[in-house]
Amino acid sequence: MQERTFPSATHRPVSAADPAERFSIPSADDPRCVVRDVLDRITDKWTFLVITILADGPLGYAEMRRSTAGISDKMLAQTLRKLERHGLVSRTVHATKPIRVTYALTTLGTTLVPPVAALREWATDYGPHLLANQDASRDVAAGQR
Repeated sequence: MQERTFPSATHRPVSAADPAERFSIPSADDPRCVVRDVLDRITDKWTFLVITILADGPLGYAEMRRSTAGISDKMLAQTLRKLERHGLVSRTVHATKPIRVTYALTTLGTTLVPPVAALREWATDYGPHLLANQDASRDVAAGQR
């Protein structure tokens, strides 16, 4: 793969692949295919929300439920199980009465906090533009009917 290096805003070298290679679809045996597999596992809206909430520290299920408006109990439980299965969240059962269960990001899970935060920042900055473009496109399509 041919690379070119460009300075970023923080003056760290940033490499960019040749455009033809950058947008090619990797074959199943290509190491870049792992990116698609990982993104399939972590890019739903509830995963991002749970990672954001747990970034501040461990929480009990009820605390998480209160912090995640719009998510059903079933979806929160499924998301937590999925993240636990992938090694991103740990589940701890405390021997108290009543029994208390807390969830926390694992070491691997904490590595997702910076990219998730960066994407949230991007969405905050550019989301209105994205939505405006979507609305404009819908208006154009409606006018063509």
